[in-house]
Amino acid sequence: MIKVEVFSSPGCGKCGQAKTMLKAVAEELGADRVQWRDVNILEEMDYAVDLGVMVSPSIAIDGELVFASLPSAGKLRAELEKRLQQGHAT
Repeated sequence: MIKVEVFSSPGCGKCGQAKTMLKAVAEELGADRVQWRDVNILEEMDYAVDLGVMVSPSIAIDGELVFASLPSAGKLRAELEKRLQQGHAT
């Protein structure tokens, strides 16, 4: 299973778009294959800094910052599919 985290902050307009897009892509690929959660960078600042998150929204996959800004749905889907094919899902 791939673990995806979207880093957001209150009042961030693009963060809502990121969460909606991630939810749709995760559902499309299968809830048994992709697990996601919303990380409020104000509440989990140390964790966000440890991953290198500088802006919101940002997206981490399996504990690695992959998108430092909002990707297109196609780019996100392609990255998740690539990782699933590489055997990141168990």
